[in-house]
Amino acid sequence: MEYILQPWPWYISGPCFALIMFTLLYFGRSFGMSSNLRTLCAIGGAGKKIDFFKFNWKSQRWNLVVVLGAIIGGFIAHNCLSNPIDIDLSQNTIDDLKTFGFENAGKSLLPPELFSWEAAFSVKGLIILLVGGILVGFGTRYAGGCTSGHAITGLSSLQLPSLIAVIGFFIGGLIMINFIYPILF
Repeated sequence: MEYILQPWPWYISGPCFALIMFTLLYFGRSFGMSSNLRTLCAIGGAGKKIDFFKFNWKSQRWNLVVVLGAIIGGFIAHNCLSNPIDIDLSQNTIDDLKTFGFENAGKSLLPPELFSWEAAFSVKGLIILLVGGILVGFGTRYAGGCTSGHAITGLSSLQLPSLIAVIGFFIGGLIMINFIYPILF
């Protein structure tokens, strides 16, 4: 009998995540991927050209553990905990996705029409990556943090600016998927 590892259920992973958040808050740290990327840019010397990256990155070395954990966790999740069965999508969703050109909707978590090397290195894919990267970078800087930082750390510490930012993220996502995405695809 072949045994397939399954992702952890919410009642295991949720409390583990809460424990991590309580630990970070206890030690005066906050969670967010944009601060980790800022630390990586500072290590790479970006502070020589841009003042935003000019800070004592050695005091933020713990951020690198989060980056390393995300890489290792992603590898483990993909190679050990992925369930190879089809994704359970409603027929309406499958039909809607087919109108956008997704031929195998529900057959994989990441559709190859978006998440393949061919799609990424097409002219359209490169433009989307470039414009999307600029918008995400600008938005993250303008909002004072990324979605994970505001939604996880900010909301758990009851910060009103994080609530406003998260509402803005959701509104932006709704605008993207309902108005901009149909134009692009």
